[in-house]
Amino acid sequence: MPGRRRESPLKNPSRAYIALGLEGSANKLGAGVIKHAVDGSTEVLSNVRHTYITPPGEGFLPRDTAQHHREWALTVIKDAVAKANITMHDLDCICYTKGPGMGAPLQSVALVARTLSLLYEKPLVGVNHCVGHIEMGRQVTGAQNPVVLYVSGGNTQVIAYSRQCYRIFGETLDIAVGNCLDRFARVINLSNDPSPGYNIEQEAKKGKRLVPLPYTTKGMDVSLSGILTSIEAYTSDRRYRAQDEPYEESEDIITPADLCFSLQETVFSMLVEITERAMAHIGSREVLIVGGVGCNERLQEMMGIMAQERGGSVFATDERFCIDNGIMIAQAGLLSYRMGFQTPLAKSTCTQRFRTDEVHVAWRP
Repeated sequence: MPGRRRESPLKNPSRAYIALGLEGSANKLGAGVIKHAVDGSTEVLSNVRHTYITPPGEGFLPRDTAQHHREWALTVIKDAVAKANITMHDLDCICYTKGPGMGAPLQSVALVARTLSLLYEKPLVGVNHCVGHIEMGRQVTGAQNPVVLYVSGGNTQVIAYSRQCYRIFGETLDIAVGNCLDRFARVINLSNDPSPGYNIEQEAKKGKRLVPLPYTTKGMDVSLSGILTSIEAYTSDRRYRAQDEPYEESEDIITPADLCFSLQETVFSMLVEITERAMAHIGSREVLIVGGVGCNERLQEMMGIMAQERGGSVFATDERFCIDNGIMIAQAGLLSYRMGFQTPLAKSTCTQRFRTDEVHVAWRP
């Protein structure tokens, strides 16, 4: 009957389960160990990450990123296992990112996962990167049935759960929001350490001027490539002054901080709008922000204002779980493993295109 609460197909385990998660879909290499206890609780035993950082003005190439992952894999995994105070023999399964992501880095991590599976005779579980973000966000924040805004360097989606599937209500039609911010950071030569998006956020706090930019929501979708072109054009404007260029206080100028501020305000307003539409459609009062851009405090603040006006609330995590990490892959993989799913060795491939709504979410009612 309508409104009836369905019973969860995931029962409390008869014993504790432990999983190792390996993530490497972009420039972060992560390994994490998670434990599902008999009482139904979840414990993060370790969460180790190493980031491939390039010089200012440069992005990260797939080949170089894959080489970084291969060089650091052993160190990161050993560290994760040691911090968890377990041995590889204690694991029930090894989970790895199947996709989406950059091809070469994904292949490097999948190869490590297969090797460990054969060495220690542990089953493999391929995990959708996006579902990993969602499940870790739900676990950490306690959000029950939220509208999910998934914002990262490679993905921008508004998602809601229905009938054992994470349905995509809206998404970017071209580039992801994180990619838009990162590319502009390279244009104005911001550092990639700790991340371009973080440095844009700090620069935006100093901005005083909101410059006009295209506002391109298209129904439930957004388009960001035109905004990037427009904001880049301002750096060629005669009023633009780079950070090290002197100017008089009385001059009519545009600074990098103004452009960072304007880019954030415009893009985040678009994301808030399509998220609010999804909330209205499904009648939800919860918003969960996941993905690397979800760390942005201004985005959280703007989403909080909207949610408060609707009598709702916003859930978000800090950089330990927002930014790509191994523990989220372990969490989603172990949920899947407990429902009887395993990835046969012959099918332990990876793919650059693996949509969120292709996953059967068997562990939710």
